[in-house]
Amino acid sequence: MKYYLSSFRFGNKIEDLKRMKPANSKIAHINNARDMVGNDSARAAQTQKDEIEFLNNLGFVAEPLDLKLYFNKTAELKDKINTLGVLWVSGGKTFVLRMAMKLSGFDTIFETIKNKEDFLYGGYSAGICILSKSLKSIDQVDDPNNFPYQETSLPIYEGLGVFNYSFMPHYNSDHYESEAIAKEITRCINNKWLFKALRDGDVIIEE
Repeated sequence: MKYYLSSFRFGNKIEDLKRMKPANSKIAHINNARDMVGNDSARAAQTQKDEIEFLNNLGFVAEPLDLKLYFNKTAELKDKINTLGVLWVSGGKTFVLRMAMKLSGFDTIFETIKNKEDFLYGGYSAGICILSKSLKSIDQVDDPNNFPYQETSLPIYEGLGVFNYSFMPHYNSDHYESEAIAKEITRCINNKWLFKALRDGDVIIEE
């Protein structure tokens, strides 16, 4: 699997994103990080619409994928993901996204697809934080006890485990979470936790 990991939105390496497009350009846009309690659902829907339009303009074939529709339907979600060549996972709240991934079985499906060579995972903010082994380093900026789904009231601190370090997006940026991220970085340093800080615009590419 290839990774295009941005701090915010699509970052400053758009030409690389276009270059990394696999043979199967069908992409699912996952917006569940914005399901948190208190969110503006209309704004979340508009953001998803805008990002899907942007991806389509890059030559992808994009559509929304709502993990809520697959809660307790892991086999159906697996069939759906097997038709794709790309996943784009947007920002929001990482712990909410992790719950949605657990309830839909996305986390177990991910284990079966992460070794595919011609498959691309892209995302930003929560969509990249979720790839870390542990989410403990972001539980001050993202509330682990925000429970939008009636199916669970337990926070999940285990990420998808692709990277043994944490991502710190929005570092030193014009973003409302930038100050909180700076405090998380200090906590990482004090606890000797591995991390990578990204300013908005920064992108990490793994091929």
